[in-house]
Amino acid sequence: MQKIGLIGGIGPESTVSYYRQLVHGVKQKMGEHTLPRISIETLNAFEVFALCKQERYDALADYVLDGIRSLAAAGAKCAALTGNTPNIVFDQLKASSPIPLVSAIEATVAVAKARGVCKVGLLGTVFTMTNTFFVEPFEREGITVAVPNADEIEYIQGKIESELEHGIVTDETRVGFVKIIEDMKARADIEQIVLGCTELPLLLSDISSPVPCLDTVAIHVAALVEKITQD
Repeated sequence: MQKIGLIGGIGPESTVSYYRQLVHGVKQKMGEHTLPRISIETLNAFEVFALCKQERYDALADYVLDGIRSLAAAGAKCAALTGNTPNIVFDQLKASSPIPLVSAIEATVAVAKARGVCKVGLLGTVFTMTNTFFVEPFEREGITVAVPNADEIEYIQGKIESELEHGIVTDETRVGFVKIIEDMKARADIEQIVLGCTELPLLLSDISSPVPCLDTVAIHVAALVEKITQD
């Protein structure tokens, strides 16, 4: 089995979720006594946010790439980001990485296409919702992407930074996010919602959401399990 490297800390809560789901996924596929080999390089989600706010994307790429190189030095044969926001520089990372990178966005697009979805809503950080790096891969496959309005984006970013990145999950915030999804469904006729921040599955699921969820963590983990067990 290939050793996998995770760029963690972006944020910490999603890193824990990735670890648990990878262990569970490998055990399901390979047997109860089989565990994946995993190295985790912890970066700082708030440093990522700061670099994005300053639009210092070359510095962001260097910051993440340094972590990927550490994972490669530790013997990882492939790597993944446990946060979606740094995918804003994914092409730069992929071009310079010493080991293959498995994309959460590409995996999510593939699942959406397999489900026959024509229009999705996108939730994530302000950087994910207001840039094109997450939207364009969907549109290339003929899937329309709707995003929240400006006030909703501000609300979502605030809750991600002040609550979800710290592992704080409240019913009040869940109600607020559900209302946003309901409004997106009413005005944009979305069929499913992309949980495009890896902390959002702490808050939302198919049970609580008004439309089915495209959980990027679960989808990404499935792709990673397939990758590291294929040889």
